[in-house]
Amino acid sequence: MKGNAQRGNQLAFGSFGIKTLESAWIDGRQIEAARVAVTRFMQRQGQVWIRIFPDKPITKKPAETRQGKGKGNPEGYVAPVTPGRILIEAEGVPMAVAREALRLAAQKLPVKTKFIVRPDYVE
Repeated sequence: MKGNAQRGNQLAFGSFGIKTLESAWIDGRQIEAARVAVTRFMQRQGQVWIRIFPDKPITKKPAETRQGKGKGNPEGYVAPVTPGRILIEAEGVPMAVAREALRLAAQKLPVKTKFIVRPDYVE
């Protein structure tokens, strides 16, 4: 996955977000773990938007199988992300709460991320 994100690279819904700094495949379980971390820390206050969706099927052949005999069965789904992509957005909580909630979410993800704030945000 070459290059930076061409779309999904601006805050669209909330005042705070996390932006990826690397390319990776993020699977559905990792996204869900990050979502749970954010909503638990924010204690169901404010709003959270998940800006990525795992829609790319990943196939895998069984272990100890010879080569050939076609493509493997679908194992799961991933969301491919490139640098600059906004992963999660938050709104309706103080900046300190949002920063900590999104830091906890970033720990659940396999990419380096950066906390971002809307340019016109006023506390």
